[in-house]
Amino acid sequence: QVQLVESGGGSVQAGGSLRLSCLASGYSFSSNYMGWFRQAPGNEREGVANIQTGTSVTYYADSVKGRFTISHDKAKNTLYLQMDSLKVEDTSMYYCAATRRSSILWLRPGDFEYWGQGTQVTVSS
Repeated sequence: QVQLVESGGGSVQAGGSLRLSCLASGYSFSSNYMGWFRQAPGNEREGVANIQTGTSVTYYADSVKGRFTISHDKAKNTLYLQMDSLKVEDTSMYYCAATRRSSILWLRPGDFEYWGQGTQVTVSS
């Protein structure tokens, strides 16, 4: 049984930083895809950053490119999202996701079958 547990959310002022973590159990980091998504009230879930865990190839949404960094630590079974230069519009619930698919369309939520419960990020001006 795959379990993904996020942590690290919180409240921060614009321009600040946060690091989200996602501890995975029952899931191999060897050759699949993982990612971070976010969803604000009234909005659809959107992809933020994805990583191919076997090659460490990454892909980012244009809105976070240059500010967010996705990474993973296989030894710790943990996925990270370093968020710098945070903006008010980054306020959202952030979700960790994983898939066993051999290929995905980058940032598409429907390609991921395993999801965490989410962690709230609030950025104030």
